[in-house]
Amino acid sequence: LHEPMYLFLAMLATIDLVLSSTTLPKMLAIFWFKDREINFYACLVQMFFLHSFSIMESAVLLAMAFDRYVAICKPLHYTTVLTRTLITKIGIAAMARAVTLMTPLPFLLRRFHYCRGPMIAHCYCEHMAVVRLACGDTRFNNIYGIAVAMFIVVLDLLFVILSYIFILQAVLQLASQEARYKAFGTCVSHIGAILSTYTPVVISSVMHRVARRAAPHVHILLAIFYLLFPPMINPIIYGVKT
Repeated sequence: LHEPMYLFLAMLATIDLVLSSTTLPKMLAIFWFKDREINFYACLVQMFFLHSFSIMESAVLLAMAFDRYVAICKPLHYTTVLTRTLITKIGIAAMARAVTLMTPLPFLLRRFHYCRGPMIAHCYCEHMAVVRLACGDTRFNNIYGIAVAMFIVVLDLLFVILSYIFILQAVLQLASQEARYKAFGTCVSHIGAILSTYTPVVISSVMHRVARRAAPHVHILLAIFYLLFPPMINPIIYGVKT
């Protein structure tokens, strides 16, 4: 009965490992050795992996919400619904969605001439930070970046919230209070992972729009926080629960 959740946890752990490995070595090189240069094509590769695996992480968290929905709302069908075949298909779909959405970005950025200096105000290559250095019409890049971010966050969060509405309805219909606590207790780790992933993103987005005049290091620290906080906290959340 625990196998599907463990498979999703393996996916989440792999994604977190790739996200950290993509950015952390270069960050440490900047802080420790003052190595503040990166090849343009290496920057594009880092950006592709960073954004692709962030989208995959969102998809896996959505899949885990579906897992909790089936486990609590349709417990007798759990093993027949969440088969290894379905879990494999979910993993492939999460990867395909991320790669499809992010593949155009490096090619869109390659066509620009960069005349606004060689320095980005980040510890890693983030799409909008690179776009700001480009000359020419960058409207399509701006619109595409915002549209993808809104599509992923809004759509995935909407389905997660819907799953938990159905879960809450099912839990409240249970006869005993002990059964309610036990059923909802199986969701605590997943809720913690969602909060650790989405809360820093929302805070950073709000800060970019509300506190534009804040010191640059504030935005840089927030960007590092929302990138590295989930991979740090997820093993604690799920490790303790497991």
